[in-house]
Amino acid sequence: MRRHRHRRANNQDAELDITSFMNLMIVLVPVLLLSLVFSHVRILNLQLPVLAEAELAEDQKELKVLELVITKEHLELNYPAGILLKRFEVTEQGYDFAALSIYLQDLKLTFQQNTIDKNDIVILLEPAVDYQTIVSAMDTVRSFKAVVAASLVDAELFPLISLGDAPVDEPINESSSEPIGEQQ
Repeated sequence: MRRHRHRRANNQDAELDITSFMNLMIVLVPVLLLSLVFSHVRILNLQLPVLAEAELAEDQKELKVLELVITKEHLELNYPAGILLKRFEVTEQGYDFAALSIYLQDLKLTFQQNTIDKNDIVILLEPAVDYQTIVSAMDTVRSFKAVVAASLVDAELFPLISLGDAPVDEPINESSSEPIGEQQ
């Protein structure tokens, strides 16, 4: 009879109480799921500058580069490269990205009407331009908010963005502008 009682004791020991573990899982799973919402990573794809292509196309006059030059004093929109389309001066409120967006929307519509497939832009920056200005400029040239079928959507402007350094305006030295033969 001892053996029979011993077996009953082993059967009672084999039962596990997992209630506390289940309570832990019930709390842990929602907490982990909620924390995932706050850890989104935004990735912005940038293109390499099209300088090499631009040099090749100078002979062919086929490639025209749309440039946005950002300085401390203004935003300049150039098309083709180096030819000024529009200048947006900095106000007390900062850069006028709203006016830039409206102008880019009109420019994109003009490109589409002339069957020009243009979806790239080069943003040229002075070294002193701050990070938030760069991000705001990239957001402005990439897309704009449009209402389509009673819904607010992001409409595409120029999503292929390249970054580069703004051209430096060097002061003209009067002594270097004289012809070589007149120097003494």
